[in-house]
Amino acid sequence: MENTAVRTATDRFPCPSCGANIKFKPSEQSMVCPYCDNKIDIEKEMEDIKEHCFRSALENATPDWGTEKKVIHCDSCGADTVLDSNIASQFCPFCGSSHIIQDNKCSSGIAPETLIPFRVGKKDAEKSFLKWIKKRHFAPNALKHQYISHRLEGVYVPYWTYDSQTFSSYTAQAGTYYYVTETHWVTRDGKQQQVTRQVRKTRWRHTSGNYSSFFDDVLINGSSHVNHKIINKVQPFNLKELVHYKPEFLSGFITEKYSIGLKEGWSAAREEIDSSIRSGVTNQIAADEVRALSIKTQYNDITFKHLLLPVWISSYTYKGKLYQFMVNGQSGRVEGEAPISPWKVVGAIGGVVGFVALIVFLINIFS
Repeated sequence: MENTAVRTATDRFPCPSCGANIKFKPSEQSMVCPYCDNKIDIEKEMEDIKEHCFRSALENATPDWGTEKKVIHCDSCGADTVLDSNIASQFCPFCGSSHIIQDNKCSSGIAPETLIPFRVGKKDAEKSFLKWIKKRHFAPNALKHQYISHRLEGVYVPYWTYDSQTFSSYTAQAGTYYYVTETHWVTRDGKQQQVTRQVRKTRWRHTSGNYSSFFDDVLINGSSHVNHKIINKVQPFNLKELVHYKPEFLSGFITEKYSIGLKEGWSAAREEIDSSIRSGVTNQIAADEVRALSIKTQYNDITFKHLLLPVWISSYTYKGKLYQFMVNGQSGRVEGEAPISPWKVVGAIGGVVGFVALIVFLINIFS
């Protein structure tokens, strides 16, 4: 019989049958006891997901994560992760270092509003990685054989989304193409000839106007410790699957505390918004070419959400160099870094050179 998960006063979610600590199981999308397989549904909230006012965020945003949390700090890379108070962490998932300490002075920060629960379990994530690494033909064989000892962690990575109604006024020079016929002399067969050609010119005029647009859910990564190049490649995430945050979803996983704050995130979002506005204004101006474009923008009704997105992360050191790979916890897509074996590269080049030499040899024999 399935039960409904109830938040207790502690960080543990005890199994009603055996008392063991139950964890969220991605394949079931429920809490499952690892000992007696008792399944407990997570009660879903039906209310619409709220957006919070950016202007008053620091005063009104809640730090309540639903259960007591502790912050673990990595002395090697500086990452802060948020864990249930009863969970012990042995290493940092971002750099693989074991130099981690509990930071009692660090707050867990603004609580998330929403998240996408893990849908890909650890075993499936490992299978996806093994398929990926086997396709890295220049990776050392030792890496492929030793992966079983590597550490893979399910991490909820912090993100911000921003909404804003914008109103922009602009001035620019708009250019319209026109063509004139020009005559010039050329020498052909030792004789001077007069020829004509069409030459494109640009007629410039001053223009000005207004442009308005609403921006919804501009997504900004709140982590400065994940490899942005890799995590951008494992995207996209389907934000339509966002659900209300509940601490039960975090059971069995760790959560990175945002290192890019709300204000910093808005600065990054504004850069994306400004870029989009610039493109929109350029397209709105009826011209063949636009120059000296100046835009002044008002950002109104700015709202935000703090959300968590699921990623399996592992960092490993190979011959003194740090490598990182990730698996999208929603889609299973894999991206990462892998070392290159110089011997395999040399062998591949030698094989190509030998093949070309054989072809040349055969051509000389039969020619």
